[in-house]
Amino acid sequence: MGRGLQTPLHPLRWGGGSRALLHPLRQGGGSRAPLHPLRCGGPPDPAYTDRCARLPPGMNAAVRAVTRMGIYVGAKVFLIYEGYEGLVEGGENIKQATWLSVSNIIQLGGTVIGSARCKAFMTREGRLAAAYNLVQRGITNLCVIGGDGSLTGANIFRSEWGSLLEELVGEGKVSEATAETYAHLNIAGLVGSIDNDFCGTDMTIGTDSALHRIMEVIDAITTTAQSHQRTFVLEVMGRHCGYLALVSALASGADWLFIPEAPPEDGWENFMCERLGETRSRGSRLNIIIIAEGAIDRNGKPISSSYVKDLVVQRLGYDTRVTVLGHVQRGGTPSAFDRVLSSKMGVEAVMALLEATPDTPACVVSLSGNQSVRLPLMECVQMTKEVQKAMDNKKFDEAIQLRGRSFENNWNIYKLLAHQKVSKEKTNFCLAILNVGAPAAGMNAAVRSAVRTGISQGHTVYVVHDGFEGLAKGQVQEVGWHHVAGWLGRGGSMLGTKRTLPKGHLEAIVENIRTYNIHALLVIGGFEAYEGVLQLVEARGRYEELCVVMCVIPATISNNVPGTDFSLGSDTAVNAAMESCDRIKQSASGTKRRVFIVETMGGYCGYLATVAGIAVGADAAYVFEDPFNIHDLKTNVEHMTEKMKTDIQRGLVLRNEKCHDHYTTDFLYNLYSSEGKGVFDCRTNVLGHLQQGGAPTPFDRNYGTKLGVKAMLWMSEKLRDVYRKGRVFANSPDSACVIGLQKKAVAFSPVTELKKDTDFEHRMPREQWWLSLRLMLKMLAHYRISLADYVSGELEHVTRRTLSIEKGF
Repeated sequence: MGRGLQTPLHPLRWGGGSRALLHPLRQGGGSRAPLHPLRCGGPPDPAYTDRCARLPPGMNAAVRAVTRMGIYVGAKVFLIYEGYEGLVEGGENIKQATWLSVSNIIQLGGTVIGSARCKAFMTREGRLAAAYNLVQRGITNLCVIGGDGSLTGANIFRSEWGSLLEELVGEGKVSEATAETYAHLNIAGLVGSIDNDFCGTDMTIGTDSALHRIMEVIDAITTTAQSHQRTFVLEVMGRHCGYLALVSALASGADWLFIPEAPPEDGWENFMCERLGETRSRGSRLNIIIIAEGAIDRNGKPISSSYVKDLVVQRLGYDTRVTVLGHVQRGGTPSAFDRVLSSKMGVEAVMALLEATPDTPACVVSLSGNQSVRLPLMECVQMTKEVQKAMDNKKFDEAIQLRGRSFENNWNIYKLLAHQKVSKEKTNFCLAILNVGAPAAGMNAAVRSAVRTGISQGHTVYVVHDGFEGLAKGQVQEVGWHHVAGWLGRGGSMLGTKRTLPKGHLEAIVENIRTYNIHALLVIGGFEAYEGVLQLVEARGRYEELCVVMCVIPATISNNVPGTDFSLGSDTAVNAAMESCDRIKQSASGTKRRVFIVETMGGYCGYLATVAGIAVGADAAYVFEDPFNIHDLKTNVEHMTEKMKTDIQRGLVLRNEKCHDHYTTDFLYNLYSSEGKGVFDCRTNVLGHLQQGGAPTPFDRNYGTKLGVKAMLWMSEKLRDVYRKGRVFANSPDSACVIGLQKKAVAFSPVTELKKDTDFEHRMPREQWWLSLRLMLKMLAHYRISLADYVSGELEHVTRRTLSIEKGF
């Protein structure tokens, strides 16, 4: 676990005397400004009276992160039970938390500290009682986890804080000295909502887990629908936001979609029935229609699932059923994404409170790409209200833009795919698609969208079986629209994939490129795909046939391809590892005094071990990128021994398969068993290839679909640029690229430029963004380390940004 215990926690500096925010515990007493995580679900003011308590999965991970990070920096932390109701009533609803208070909750749905609507908090008297309860305990920092209503209420509370204290002084309930000591209230918000309806953040806590529930239902329904040739109308939640419906439609390849932000044009009934009929005529045995619960037509009239069902039955005579998913979407185990997101946001919220001043506005911690940022709370709330205002005024294009770039880009991709048809005008271009490396979830989604986009552009599209080896052997097949039907939710690689590199087969590959007149190659795979394309580019000087357009879509569970922050398949693999570790933790909890050492895949890249470690609350995660020695191992064993003296009598240690040449899984087992003898026993689990299997997660389906479309559009544009005198000649560096998400946008990086940033010996990038997460993993596992390396999120402002399809994620 690196050198976590060797470096003492640096003392933090605070400003402003009594106005300092989070204070380290004094040697002989308590904290002057404790931290209080509050899970809110009630309406904060009359404008939000329709907001009931909403408990998305992932809340407990946020509560755990805020609590532990607060304790870690030396603050007193209080948990307030039942949201604002507990804040108003006080008493036993406000309890000081310990490190163990939030143990073993990261995998639980809902929230362990409860949530409730609170009418009293809407009144001045209620907020006065809440202020008194906080001042009594010296609390001047609030971390509020909730929707826009709860966060607005917190901001109102903050704006009234000074006058509330004056009133308490006037009533004689608090002294003037006390009021002066606690003169400022600081607010940091985390957005928890499955609807993903809060402007300023790409994802809210719980959204990804809700998508998991939806896709599980769609996958189950698809099997019965195919068997009986049925049409299913699925109604998903989201209130007045269509995000869940939109992403579900993308991830399932739905035939029709209804969302409130984009009401269908007049006469949509005819268009929809035509679309469903076309799908059946191409051989499909089912139709999927997804409708958001707040769907409306152009005149603001609600569109119900029952109306759509009756329409299909009357017009087409199809056997049609309705499934309303309801609160199933709010339940279940949080996904790995939500656990990591909540943990990251919780830690950042504490740091925001640490760094706040009396002049700092209340902020909300948001996600932008893969970066944590801080945004002024009321700017976000105001922009969220602007969405509804735009919809009320029938400015639907503006409403989509206000939803944010993630929503807008998803909508652009959906429209592109939904209106795609086999082009009647053929181009002279031939493109080939192949999978290279190990199987990864999401490969088939990328192939499907790329094939259909290519065909709709008028190109001839080939698929190559078994990677570069298949290309050398001539295993090339022209593919049609219907050939990739049903591929979206399939795991593994339908084309077949091999690790073979072009080197050694160049003559045969060149011959088949010439034979099939291939003008562009789309290579979907892991490090071998990137390295293989680099070899082809470097051989262009010897073989003119290799002067074709090339693009790599990174797809590997290891997430070790340069040029992207995320590879296809890595999210599915992290979830597979997380689910296994959850079961292992459950076993350890029942057995008591047991430590499990779990080995993950990933080659030399420690992404899987690190992210899965955060998602399951592991005690340590050994990776190659964070060197460790025998002293560090001894420290970790001592840490585990101390842990066994508490009520948490279990341990979980993750190890990347190639983290060390000598400190193997067996070595760690023997070390822990020997040093822990008499205190705990030890077991090992090697997860192996189960991490490559299973149905793709919603993220990987959606990501693969979008990358396939973007890659094919980019290749089409490049082909037009390099087409001269009846032939394609592409030899510039930017004609062979890796496509990937980098921080906040999708980018195309030339493979020749990525070469200098690549560690070919260990098959991974030289710089990896996720290494910053390891600091959080260690802190939440109770290792005393320095905060000097922690990089706080930037304070940004909410702006109206329109994002084009080429650059957005």
